[in-house]
Amino acid sequence: MALTLWLARHGATDWSDAGRLCGWADVPLNAAGRRQARALRARLAGRRFASVLASDLSRAAETAAIAIGGAVPDPRLRELHFGELEGRTWAELDPGARAGLLAFEGFRAPGGESVEDLRRRVLAVVHALPPGEHLLVTHGGVIRLLLGPAGASTRVAPGGLVRLSPAPAGG
Repeated sequence: MALTLWLARHGATDWSDAGRLCGWADVPLNAAGRRQARALRARLAGRRFASVLASDLSRAAETAAIAIGGAVPDPRLRELHFGELEGRTWAELDPGARAGLLAFEGFRAPGGESVEDLRRRVLAVVHALPPGEHLLVTHGGVIRLLLGPAGASTRVAPGGLVRLSPAPAGG
């Protein structure tokens, strides 16, 4: 049996709606985000997972609670730590930060972490999972990281769900 990941992005927040980088800031879901989590619940109805894990940030934890009744929190599933960029909008970023975020690979947030740091912690979670289907309720950057090597579209809207099989191998 292969390892299959179901990747759910948390619902919308006031910051995400305003185009602000959330990172490790613990921004809660807004009303639209709660509606998205309820819609996700309908998409997950009847599915059985070997495990359900979520970022420990409230927007992901609440999405998991609404969508599937809860999840085991894991801080390794947090978004990229944007450091000094957290809370800023795209328009407020300097051109170098914009280019780095667009390229993604090789990016390091000033006062935060690198995409390689993100990769190490996220893949540590994935590689510890036994074969089977697992649901991860997480963030856009984590999903982008996991989908990128598969050649898949890396953009998943708030409250969105995507299946990744087989899950990434290697370290």
